[in-house]
Amino acid sequence: MCRSSPRSAFTLIELLVVIAIIAVLIGLLLPAVQKVREAAARLKCQNNLKQIGLSLHNYESANSRFPPGYRDTRPDTQAGPGWGWATFLLPFFEQASLHDQIDPEHTLFGGGLDTTTPTTQTLTALSVFRCPTDPGAPTNFNFDGHATASYRGVGWSRPQTAPGPKGLMITNIDKPNGVLYRNSRTQIADVTDGLSCTVFVGEVFFEGQRWGGIWAGANRKDQYGLWIGGVFWAIDEGPFRLNGPDKWSFCSPHPGGVGLLFGDGSVRFVQDSIDPRIPADMASRAGGEVAADQ
Repeated sequence: MCRSSPRSAFTLIELLVVIAIIAVLIGLLLPAVQKVREAAARLKCQNNLKQIGLSLHNYESANSRFPPGYRDTRPDTQAGPGWGWATFLLPFFEQASLHDQIDPEHTLFGGGLDTTTPTTQTLTALSVFRCPTDPGAPTNFNFDGHATASYRGVGWSRPQTAPGPKGLMITNIDKPNGVLYRNSRTQIADVTDGLSCTVFVGEVFFEGQRWGGIWAGANRKDQYGLWIGGVFWAIDEGPFRLNGPDKWSFCSPHPGGVGLLFGDGSVRFVQDSIDPRIPADMASRAGGEVAADQ
């Protein structure tokens, strides 16, 4: 009498059950994996800001002042593009060769023209100036196509603004009360609100209506005004508040807040739920405001 051998194959129902179990497990694990990736990216972004803070202080130690928000040797009535604060920090990021090729102390960004053209140097992607979560392209077409940056300096708290053809325009451009602005020579003693209470640099990203930044500098002067929004900008409690509605507001691809570098080198992720007056207070270097520790 013959016996049939034991069946080793799955039935269709068993196979569907296994597939369903795998799908459920993937559904449970995927959010956890995404959270781990976001946490790692946010940590890398915060480390970038810390490196920038360290380099700002190294520059200050060597020059007895912080670098200019951007450098422009022309008269105030003829202001134009200029190399940004990030170019002056290049030697402190082991980018001395790139710094020497640019020579920001002795050359004009764009060769003195009102519209700057990208060069091999200004197209260089520098990871220290780029958040890994920034979804934007390597070059930023909003600012003449120079290499994209995810961090900008703070030049104003609560600036005077007016509507313009490209959005809100800062009208009191000649009265910056932040730390990094045109031809700034800010010293530690000038930050009377205290380094730990004053924002030097904040996050931005480049996607859609978020215009991001560039590390090279203020990139052009045209019929719309002087384009400084790629290198430094303002914080207020209105359109320019953190993650505010304006295209130039400081904003973060990390949900829930914005990473900010303070003058003492500390980095804090300031929540969107904070009273928006507090970041605006912390944007000024000598406003006398009392800001809560966040």
